[in-house]
Amino acid sequence: MKVLVMGGSGFLGRAVVEAALARGHEVTTFNRGRSGADVPGVEAVRGDREVRADLERLAEGRQWDVVVDTCGYVPRVVGESVAVLSGRVATYAFVSSVSAVDGFPAKPAVEEAPGWACAPDAGPDDGDYGVLKAGCERAVEEGFDGDALIVRPGVILGPHEDVARLPWWLTRISRGGRVLAPGEPSGPLQIVDARDVAVFTLDQAARGASGSFLVTGRVGETTYGAWLAECVAATESGAELVWVDDAFLVEQEAGAFVELPLWSPPSEIRDNFWSVPTAKAVAAGLRTRPVAETVRDTWAWLREIPEDKRNYGKNNRHGMAPEKEAAILSAWESRSA
Repeated sequence: MKVLVMGGSGFLGRAVVEAALARGHEVTTFNRGRSGADVPGVEAVRGDREVRADLERLAEGRQWDVVVDTCGYVPRVVGESVAVLSGRVATYAFVSSVSAVDGFPAKPAVEEAPGWACAPDAGPDDGDYGVLKAGCERAVEEGFDGDALIVRPGVILGPHEDVARLPWWLTRISRGGRVLAPGEPSGPLQIVDARDVAVFTLDQAARGASGSFLVTGRVGETTYGAWLAECVAATESGAELVWVDDAFLVEQEAGAFVELPLWSPPSEIRDNFWSVPTAKAVAAGLRTRPVAETVRDTWAWLREIPEDKRNYGKNNRHGMAPEKEAAILSAWESRSA
């Protein structure tokens, strides 16, 4: 199979490239060459997807069985890629997000639900992340002359993660000592490894699938406590997890999701976020690896990067400052005493 990956040198795109090469596929990547080194074995084409001439140069004289678009965030921009690649690719696999589902997370996600209202030619200022992802989906579904495959992942973790939720926790826990662990150990969590999203996407493209799939781990597969315990085990740091009450963290103005990655106080929104249905994807062949494997492999990758060179998020810097963590722990212990 001939595979074109829009992106291909970062996080999920890199996982798609590596999975495709492992299967013996011919892989072309299209990117600006700024996010990371190319995976050996690809045909790397440099260009900016926001420049029509660059897209036309990419398409000239080439055809593929599938394009996997891992870096589409603006409908108008995705629409340009769709227009140029129509007729040169059999399947357009667009990696969207569960956040594109209309009403999510205030309402539970529903498989094959429509996306938020967003025009297929919307610009970058016409909505937030989830709304724009929904517009990107429409740009593919309405504009592509071929099979349109929409993959809507939940929270993606794994080696090369550039959002840096798991890398921050691994780095903090690797330092040892008393670690602020937020909420209850039994708090729900639902995550998926980037490599499993990549394999699922390629499998569906190979069989000519179309339509949308919610892709994440199984509901109830793990908890926050089990996840952080795996981080302690992987780093062999002997860190002590000190579980601090949700309400107390809110009082202390601990930041949800970014300052304490993947934590938020109990709410209906949180319950919806960690209960995304995946029956359709599982029936189509989705297989997800154990959380422990994702944690171990991410640490094996991360530990080769000097701590002062680690990136804790491209758009938002994840993690709590050491002095704030120490202050909250001290206040919690004083209150408990």
